[in-house]
Amino acid sequence: MRTSMDASAAAAEARSRGAVVGVVGPAARPGDLLTQIGRELQFPDYYGHNLDALEECLADLSWLPDGEVVLVWDGADDLRRADPTGHAALLEVLTAAVEERAGTHRPLQVVLPSPPANATRTTLP
Repeated sequence: MRTSMDASAAAAEARSRGAVVGVVGPAARPGDLLTQIGRELQFPDYYGHNLDALEECLADLSWLPDGEVVLVWDGADDLRRADPTGHAALLEVLTAAVEERAGTHRPLQVVLPSPPANATRTTLP
């Protein structure tokens, strides 16, 4: 899906639907983004700040209320430019989590808004 929207507008629109919203980025290192995701989605203290732990926590989300969960990744291109392999690995985990959470009590949506000059938004998958 593509629509005109920046990160703050995407977050506001999701909140207006009653979604739990986390806004992360920009980050030039995967570890920084993993920390931000954990903080924004209120991951438990045992979260290990690595891809396996991210996958595990996104598969659960039981600490959040029932309803849609939206993760807005602002500045995803920053990580893609700085660490293409890390960017691809994060996208793979996030895409799988979106697919696995579909139809659950806490469906996950990941939004990758583009910079204002481009003014498009990509939603995974």
